Amino acid sequence: LQLCIMSVANKKGSALFSGFRALGLYSNHLPHVVRYHKKHREFYVVTAVGKCFHTYNVKKLGIVAVSNALPEDISSLAADRMLVFVAHGKLVSAFARNKEVVHTYKGHNAEVHLLLPFGDHMISVDKDNILIIWDVQSEEEYLQITFDKTAFDVSAIMHPSTYLNKILLGSSQGGLQLWNVKSNKLLYTFSGWSSGVSVLTQAPAVDVVGVGLSSGQIIVHNIKYDETLMKFQQDWGPITAISFRTDGHPVMAAGSPVGHIGLWDLEDKKLIAQMRNAHNTSIAGLTFVQGEPLLITNAADNAIRVWIFDAPGGGGRLLRCRIGHSAPPTRIRHHGQNGKQILSAGHNTGTLQSFSIIHERFNKSLGHGSINKKKSKKKGLQYDTMKLPAITTFASETARQSDWDGIVACHRGFLSVTTWNYQKTSMGVHKLEPERFERNRALNVHATAVDITSCGNFAVVALSSGHLDVYNMQSGYHRGQYGKDKAHEGPVRGLAVDGLNQLTVSVGADKLIKIWKFKSKELVHTVALKSSPAAVFLHRDSGMLAIALDDFAINILDMETRRIVRIFSGHNGQINDMAFSPDGRWLITSSMDCTIRTWDLPSGCLIDCFLLDAAAVSITMSPTGDFLASAHVDDLGIYLWSNNTLCRPVSLRPLPSDYEPAVVMLPGTCPVQEMEYEVEEVTSDEMIEYESPEQLADQLVTLSLLPDSRWKNLLKLDIIKKRNKPKEPPKVPKSAPFFLPTVPGLLPQFGAADSSSTEGQSKIVNFGVLAQKSDFYHQLEDALVSNDYTGAVSLLKGMGPSSIETELRGLAPDVGGSLDVMQSFLKMIISILDSKRDFDLAQAYLALFLKLHLRLISEEPVLMDLAREVSTRIEETWTNMQMLFNKSLCLLAYMKSALL
Repeated sequence: LQLCIMSVANKKGSALFSGFRALGLYSNHLPHVVRYHKKHREFYVVTAVGKCFHTYNVKKLGIVAVSNALPEDISSLAADRMLVFVAHGKLVSAFARNKEVVHTYKGHNAEVHLLLPFGDHMISVDKDNILIIWDVQSEEEYLQITFDKTAFDVSAIMHPSTYLNKILLGSSQGGLQLWNVKSNKLLYTFSGWSSGVSVLTQAPAVDVVGVGLSSGQIIVHNIKYDETLMKFQQDWGPITAISFRTDGHPVMAAGSPVGHIGLWDLEDKKLIAQMRNAHNTSIAGLTFVQGEPLLITNAADNAIRVWIFDAPGGGGRLLRCRIGHSAPPTRIRHHGQNGKQILSAGHNTGTLQSFSIIHERFNKSLGHGSINKKKSKKKGLQYDTMKLPAITTFASETARQSDWDGIVACHRGFLSVTTWNYQKTSMGVHKLEPERFERNRALNVHATAVDITSCGNFAVVALSSGHLDVYNMQSGYHRGQYGKDKAHEGPVRGLAVDGLNQLTVSVGADKLIKIWKFKSKELVHTVALKSSPAAVFLHRDSGMLAIALDDFAINILDMETRRIVRIFSGHNGQINDMAFSPDGRWLITSSMDCTIRTWDLPSGCLIDCFLLDAAAVSITMSPTGDFLASAHVDDLGIYLWSNNTLCRPVSLRPLPSDYEPAVVMLPGTCPVQEMEYEVEEVTSDEMIEYESPEQLADQLVTLSLLPDSRWKNLLKLDIIKKRNKPKEPPKVPKSAPFFLPTVPGLLPQFGAADSSSTEGQSKIVNFGVLAQKSDFYHQLEDALVSNDYTGAVSLLKGMGPSSIETELRGLAPDVGGSLDVMQSFLKMIISILDSKRDFDLAQAYLALFLKLHLRLISEEPVLMDLAREVSTRIEETWTNMQMLFNKSLCLLAYMKSALL
């Protein structure tokens, strides 16, 4: 255990970021499951997503629950009235309340791929062709049946309606078997149709099942009489899913591997409609909602769609959907300053999508990029030869998005830059392309980088030929170029425009950073780099430009001083993306070495680093600073990481150069084990909060921590008393409420109850009691002998301004004080100055003392000598402070202007 704790202490996860949740994940290749909740009277659809499953309501397709993650990907999904059964690897788990695992079934020696809830039991089939029947509550095996893989390879399973204790099995050889699982008997064998069975579905009629074959044939079969009622043939490949309408229309829907759905009329025995391109990939599952004209479909293209059949012709129209990227996203950026929308461009598809971190209903799909939108609509998506390639980079701005397009995007290997309209959720009206290449289209020139100004009026486009062009976003007209011929002698790798449209900065493969005047296109400054740049990212508010180099280093250029002010090195792979925190203090970088690192710009140190299983290809920090979003290699989702510094204090210690980061799993993809909690608790005390000592060093002057109101108003008490003078005398209340007596002062304290009654007391005033000396007076008297003034100083610290004035006024001989006590007070001021603590209090107390007793001090030689000594000490202390201030200002000026 000690070795484990030591290893975790050496390798810790991220201190700044914690996994929050995933966006844009809706479905994979497994068929969905539809459940009905009797109490809610609502249908729910359950889909598998990697290591967990999601539950949506059918009414609005709003997400209801996300299950706890499993250690392996889900291989099969099933559900009954109470539980959701999930197969992962060799295990089967039962989830309750769509959330936590309540049962685990262990016994298979191969991967489980078929599940069937069966009353109080559950049936599972693995790849070794072993069928096991489990008792759901006891988690014990009820029955195990082994099939010969060469003769009967189980490929489908179902329970025929009204057939007590019986299940129907389909095989990849084409035969069917009817079993009584209670008596463990094979009741009947169906010869089949010389093609593998891929789907078995119960028809609305008793004894009738729908059988989908790998040959594309659909058989409607009566299993009671072993009689085929009807046959249908689909030419789109094997049947992947079958469902029957139950709302009074005799219609059967069948899915195909190419994404088409065929609708068959069971009375006329003919095809009545085709739903082509319902999905981009194979139809994983389709289900008609019981008693409603709704069809739910899902597929591996990361989409769930609900179709409604309310129009003539028999076909369904899309009612609602949840669509994510069908290919891994390669570029993500926050849109706007509220941090609620994330724009994302997908791989191998020229699509642009917007995901909301609030709710899925706010998601948008801006569609496919096309060379000619009208021709593309006529041809359809399947045969569209005018689709644009994948988007490599884009920039967005919300300033004028209600007036014209606010997004510009570059496409892979494409010269033209497209514009997009976020509010219209479609591709824009302009294609930004310079006229210089119209006559020579054979040139292999493409757009490499793009940026849009903060005002939303101009777009700057960089080309692989070294050109840098400016376009007007409203008209799409070309408004000039940077440089006489070219901006760089090679491809432009990155560009950025500052927040005030004053400067444009570009970096090229010629290892140069060039800063241009935005309006006049004049070259202002050039900085040479040690290595070729790969990308740039500008924080407009602070003017810090991050430049990723091909040697895996990161340079920070200050746009104000135009110098490289920071150099960060530590990545061991290509730097994929960079992001700044909203205040510009942190730079977050992701690399192909699968790490995400956070650098602190003021200190120039690495303060956070964590390792991932898959490299982050793109990251973006929310403008509000609450979330970091990341997209990863071969992953369809966008993952949110919450910023821990907004919730609790985090110690940002610089990490050592030999720091080895620990692997952090993506949000919602790994179960948190109990052992990990224990280790975290043991090692969490490493991040100890810094406790400042009372005095950092003897050479430094230390101020007190008291509020300003305790000492700043000491010289203005007469003005305050005059201002707060009551207008009328206080009135005695008729019946005063009971309360505990308190001692007057800044800190309320309960006083001791007076046991003697006030009725028997004498009304004669005892002047000896009035002349009683205070605790502060006694402390000053004792300090004359002991020379220890700590007690007297601590008493003054606990008093209010009025009490302090009363104490200092009582030091004079004419009101009961003495010259010795006044000397002791001046010696107390000298001791405070010598200790270099409470410098502000010493000045305030001395100023009030001089204001009250200046005439007496000038008349007494002993007090004058002490006053001169105090004046000398104050001048020495202030001279020392002035020298420290000058040193600090000089050091700050050097750090700001020096080349580090």
